[in-house]
Amino acid sequence: MAPKEQEFSQSVKLKYVKLGYQYLVNHFLTLLLIPIMIAVFLEAIRLNPEEIISLWNSLHFTLVQIICSSFLIIYIATFFVMSRPRTVYLVDYALFKPPQCFRVSFAGFMEHARLVLPMEPKSVHFQMKILERSGLGEETCLPPAIHYIPPVTTMNLAKEEAELVIFSCMDSLLQKTGIKPKDIDILIVNCSLFSPTPSLSAMVINKYKMRSNIKSFNLSGMGCSAGLISVDLAKDLLQVHPNSNAVVISTEILTPNSYLGKERAMLLPNCLFRMGGAAILLSNRWSVSARAKYSLVHVVRTHKGADDKSYKCVSQEEDPQGHVGINLSIDLMEIAGEALKSNITTIGPLVLPASEQLLFLFTLIGRKVFNSKWKPYIPDFKQAFEHFCIHAGGRAVIDELQKNLQLSAEHVEASRMTLHRFGNTSSSSLWYELSYIEAKRRMKKGDRIWQIAFGSGFKCNSAVWKCNRTIKDPTDGPWADCIHKYPVHIPEVVKL
Repeated sequence: MAPKEQEFSQSVKLKYVKLGYQYLVNHFLTLLLIPIMIAVFLEAIRLNPEEIISLWNSLHFTLVQIICSSFLIIYIATFFVMSRPRTVYLVDYALFKPPQCFRVSFAGFMEHARLVLPMEPKSVHFQMKILERSGLGEETCLPPAIHYIPPVTTMNLAKEEAELVIFSCMDSLLQKTGIKPKDIDILIVNCSLFSPTPSLSAMVINKYKMRSNIKSFNLSGMGCSAGLISVDLAKDLLQVHPNSNAVVISTEILTPNSYLGKERAMLLPNCLFRMGGAAILLSNRWSVSARAKYSLVHVVRTHKGADDKSYKCVSQEEDPQGHVGINLSIDLMEIAGEALKSNITTIGPLVLPASEQLLFLFTLIGRKVFNSKWKPYIPDFKQAFEHFCIHAGGRAVIDELQKNLQLSAEHVEASRMTLHRFGNTSSSSLWYELSYIEAKRRMKKGDRIWQIAFGSGFKCNSAVWKCNRTIKDPTDGPWADCIHKYPVHIPEVVKL
């Protein structure tokens, strides 16, 4: 038992050494200023009133100097206030919860696959293997058009799905926030694979009779990371337009995108993508600061499209039989890892404490100067964030990020449970994860949240939020009737 006790003792000592190092480096300026302030205070209390008056008189300030100094101070203060970027607040958000009649169980999905592809048993078996290891549960939902045999992928049914998802989110957002459609200054809608004319943003404007001078944008073809791209666009617009409200709607319309062929790389999205949508109210108005849930701190976008391999790894195309679908490359995880590294390199200096940045710098210098075989230091992002919202693109995505960022099971719990309950809802998945954390009552004032999303192109985008107030008792949202069941155990393989 002695070696084990010694090993445990050493690990405990190492833990406290690391904690002490982090505290010393992160609070270096404070620890340096405290002795100086104490010395100044002790020196000040030694002076008597006559000495203080004499010291003031010795400065010889004239009226002109006082006026000029005051003017300079006011000018500098005004310039500082005017040049500061406006704070962007996330007032609230609303999510789409599909009705129970849209549910697609494992048995129902496989029966449907057999009926749609009766002459392709290998394709059916492949989908079964994917579903067994997907991490999805029995409660995920697909739109009515895909429940037909075979699926009916018409424009009219796609529009019906879009209206159901988007209008449900908007109605809920307007009710939760009390904002009126006429008060919305900026509208951004992102949907990658369904881009009708008139656009989805025009559809929303028509439904809610919004102002004629509203600044509207419709983003398509940007993949699962389009939600954070929309947030970044809204942030830039809110920096330019003062006293404004922006609504971001993120969704993916599945009706026209059900793949009916037999190519394995194109059958994979059928097994993972499910219905979902989110509407988010952002504002730069000072009046909303007291009730806003979050403040936007950073948005960092990484685009690897200059590389041909990255550009082609997720693409919409036709198979040899003319069936349209999404082709996922076998190199997807490798490409996503490279994009993540680039994104981390940019966001790290913005969010990591000094202790982690110094360790990373020392390791980098050591690898360059002393030994290139040194293991690279992976910064501890748990020092920078309390919560992580990793895009629920699939089990492999979550596993890879958990491993690379050295996160605990609790840190990725929201992502795994969102994938299990709602599936891959594309650009809206991050908001289902944030809602899960709130429903679990884990969101406290001052907590920092890191949202990470991947998308075609290939893109890796990050958003950093800070919680403005403790979310005490959320009573609505898609998790309201089932949060008590979670977290659930998700086996490696679910035998069908």
